[in-house]
Amino acid sequence: MTALPHPIPVKLTLNSPDSTHSTRPESVVPCKKPKNETAFKEQKSGFVDYDKGQHEVSTRVSGLRKADIQKRYRLRVEGDRFQKDWTVSDVVDRILELKHWENVDPLLNRWVGRFARKNFPVLIKELTQRGAIEHCVKVFEWMKNQKNYCAQNDIYNMMIRLHARHNRVDQARGLFFEMQKWRCKPDAETYNALINAHGRAGQWRWALNIMEDMLRAAIPPSRTTYNNLINACGSSGNWREALKVCKKMTDNGVGPDLVTHNIVLSAYKSGAQYSKALSYFELMKGTNIRPDTTTLNIVINCLVKLGQYGKAIDIFNSMREKRADCRPDIVTFTSIIHLYSVSGQIENCKALFNTMLAEGIRPNIVSYNTLMAAYASHGMSNEAFEVFEQIKQSGFRPDVVSYTSLLNAYGRSQLPEKAGLVFDMMKKNNCKPNLVTYNALIDAYGSNGLLAEAVEVLRQMEQDGIHPNIVSICTLLAACGRSGQKVKIDAVLSAAELRGIKLNTVACNSAIGSYMSVGEFEKAVALYKSMREKKVIPDSVTYTVLISGCCKMSKYAEALGFLDDMVGLELPFTKEVYSSLICVYSKQGQVAEAESMFNMMKAAGCPPDLVAYTSMLHAYNAAENWEKALALFLDMETNDIQPNSIACSALMRAFNKGGQPSKVLVLAEYMKEKAIPLNDAIFFEMVSACSLLRDWKTTMDLIKLMEPSFPLVSIGLTNQLLKLVGKSGKIESMMKLYYKIIASGASVNIDTYSILLKNLLAAGNWRKYIEVLQWMEDAGIQPSNGMIVDIVSFSQKGCGAEYAEKIRERLESMNRYADQNSSSTVASSLH
Repeated sequence: MTALPHPIPVKLTLNSPDSTHSTRPESVVPCKKPKNETAFKEQKSGFVDYDKGQHEVSTRVSGLRKADIQKRYRLRVEGDRFQKDWTVSDVVDRILELKHWENVDPLLNRWVGRFARKNFPVLIKELTQRGAIEHCVKVFEWMKNQKNYCAQNDIYNMMIRLHARHNRVDQARGLFFEMQKWRCKPDAETYNALINAHGRAGQWRWALNIMEDMLRAAIPPSRTTYNNLINACGSSGNWREALKVCKKMTDNGVGPDLVTHNIVLSAYKSGAQYSKALSYFELMKGTNIRPDTTTLNIVINCLVKLGQYGKAIDIFNSMREKRADCRPDIVTFTSIIHLYSVSGQIENCKALFNTMLAEGIRPNIVSYNTLMAAYASHGMSNEAFEVFEQIKQSGFRPDVVSYTSLLNAYGRSQLPEKAGLVFDMMKKNNCKPNLVTYNALIDAYGSNGLLAEAVEVLRQMEQDGIHPNIVSICTLLAACGRSGQKVKIDAVLSAAELRGIKLNTVACNSAIGSYMSVGEFEKAVALYKSMREKKVIPDSVTYTVLISGCCKMSKYAEALGFLDDMVGLELPFTKEVYSSLICVYSKQGQVAEAESMFNMMKAAGCPPDLVAYTSMLHAYNAAENWEKALALFLDMETNDIQPNSIACSALMRAFNKGGQPSKVLVLAEYMKEKAIPLNDAIFFEMVSACSLLRDWKTTMDLIKLMEPSFPLVSIGLTNQLLKLVGKSGKIESMMKLYYKIIASGASVNIDTYSILLKNLLAAGNWRKYIEVLQWMEDAGIQPSNGMIVDIVSFSQKGCGAEYAEKIRERLESMNRYADQNSSSTVASSLH
C-alpha cells in the first residue's frame, strides 16, 4: 500500500505584487437593494393657462416603483399585463375618479407598488390631504387585508385627523381603540388628533378626559396638545375653562406661542366676550409675540360685534399697506363685507368684493354667502340671485346657507312665491333644509300676509323631523299680528305650549305686539301679567310695545301705568318709549310734561330721532305755540336730522293756527329744496294758508302742482281747493278745476256739488246751477232739499218773472220730484 506524501503547506497572498499568478476579482453579494432616495420626495409641478386666466400647482410623489420592490414580487408581476407600475400620486388620482360607493379593491390590486409597505403611509397621506374620507376609509380597509401590512402610528394619526375634519368623532375614537388592538401604542400625536376631533365636535369634557388618559399613559403633553385642548373648550363657548387649561399649561412649564394666543382670542369671541378679547389683544402687544393675519381677523370680528366699525376699518386699511407684515386674506375681506352689511353700506359690500377679486384672492363659499346675506338683508333679490349664479359658475355647490340667503332675499322683497320655489329647488338638489331655512320661509309667507302657508310650512317642518324653536313661534306670532287674525294668535300660543316650547321674553314681546296690533288690549295685558308668574322678566322692548300700543289706542292712563312699572324695574328707556310718552303727554295737553320727557331723553344720552321730534312738534301744535315748534324744527336741522312730510305738516299746521300762513309757503319752498315729498296733509295746509292770505296767484300755481296727484289726494282736499277758488269769485276757474278733477278719475261726493252750487248761485249763474243738478242726477246723487229750495228762492227774489218761469220749467223737466216730501217742499217754494 503506497502512502500519500504529506502535503507541504503553501502560503498564497492574493493580489500581492509578488504573486505571479493571475487572480479573479472579489465578488460582493449585496444583502439589500440600494435605497431610492427620491422615491418619497415631493415634486411640484405647475400649470398656467394665460388665455383663461387659470393656474394650478400640484405636488406629485412617486413612491417605490417596480424596480424598487423585492425580486420575488417583481418576478410575480413581470409577465402580467394587468399589473401597472403607477406612482402613488397616479393611484390617488385614479381612486378619486371612482364614485364613493364603488369598490377600490380591483384598482389597488393592479398596482405594483402595493408590495412595498413603505408606500402605504404615503398613499394615506395623499388621500387625507385631498379630504376624500369615503375613499380613504375603503383604501384603509383594503390595506389592512394585505399580507405585508404593519400597523403604524402615522397611518392611524392621519386617519383620526381626517375623521376629525369631517366631525366623525365616534369613528375617530374607534380608530384609537383599534390601533391598540393591533399592538400599536398611541403617541402624543395620536392623543393630539383625538383631542382635536372632540374639540371640533364641541365635546370639550371628552377632550379633558383624553388629556387625563394621556398623562396616565406617561406621555408628556406638548404645546400642540394644550392648544388643541384650549381650542376644544374655547370653541364651545367655555372661555373660563379655556383659561384654566392655559394656566395649567404655563404652570407645567410649557410657554404659549402665537397659536395659543389666537386660540384664547377665539375662545373669548366664541363666548361673546368681545371686550375681553380686545383687552387680551392689548396685552399681546406688550409681549414679543407679533400678531399675524389670524389674530387681526379675530380682532376685526370682535370690533364688528361691538359696533366699532371705524376701528375695524382702520385695522383693515393698515393690513393693506405695502409694508404691512399681515396681509388680508379671504377671512379678512369676508369680515369687512359683513361689516358693511350690518352698517347698511350695501354699495361698499360689492365694491370690496370686486377689490378682493382684483387683488387675486379667490372667493370661497363663505364669501359668496356673506355677500348674498348682505343683499338679502336689504331685500335686493335680483342682486342676491346674481351672486347665487356666480357661486355655481365658480365651481362651488350652493350649500344650505346659500339657499337660505336667497330664500330670505325673496321674502324681504315681498316675493313669497319665489321663496317657495327656492325651497323646492333646494330639496330637489339634495340640500337638506335646516331650522333656519324653515324659519326664513315661515317669515317670507308670514310677513306678506300668507298666514295659512306659513302654518303649513310649520307642519311640513315637523314632518321632516325638524322641531320648531322659539324663533318659529315668534315669526308666526308676528305674522298673525300683521294679518289681523286674533284667533290665530291664541292657536299659535297653544301650539307652542303643546310642543313644550317655553315662551321667553322675545316671544312674549312678539305676542303682546300682535295682540296690540289687532286691538286686543285685555289679552295683551293678561299675557304681560302672566310673564311675572312664569318668571319671564320683561325688558325695555316689552314696555315699548305696551306703551306705544296704548298710545295708538288712546289709553293714556294705562300707558303712564306701564311707565311706572318700567321705572320700578330700573329698565333703560328706548327711543320708542320716549317718543310714545311724549305723544301721550301731548294728547292729554300736558305740554310741560312732554317737554320734560324730551329734555330727559337728551340728558340720558339718547339723541332724539325723527319720531321723537315729530311727537314734540305735534305737542306744540296742539298747544298752538308756533314759536317753540319753529325752534324745535331748527334744532332738528342743526342735529342733521332730515325732516319728513309728517314733521313738516305738523309745523305748517302750527303756523296756520298761530296766524302765520306766510311761513307755510316758505316751508313749502324749503321742502322743495330738500326734495321732501308732498302729501295730502301738506297740500291741505298750503291750501289753508293761501285761503288765509287770499293769495290767488299762489293758489293757481298750487293747482298746477297738484294736478298729477288728483287721483291720489282725498276728496276733502279737492273740495277745500274748489271752495278756495270759488271764494275768490273766479267761477270759471272753479269750473275748470272741477273738470280737471273729473278728468283725472278722482272721486267726488255731494259736498263737492254743494260747493259748486253755492258759488254758482252767489255769482247768479242759475243756468250752470241747474246743469250741475243734472250732473248730480246722472251721477246717481240725489240733490238735497236745500239745493232745490235755494234755486227756487233765487228765482223768486234774485231774477225777474221771465227767468223764474224758465227755472221752474227746467226743474220740472228734470223730473226730480220722486219723493213726496221733496215735491211738496218745492211746490210750496214755487207758490
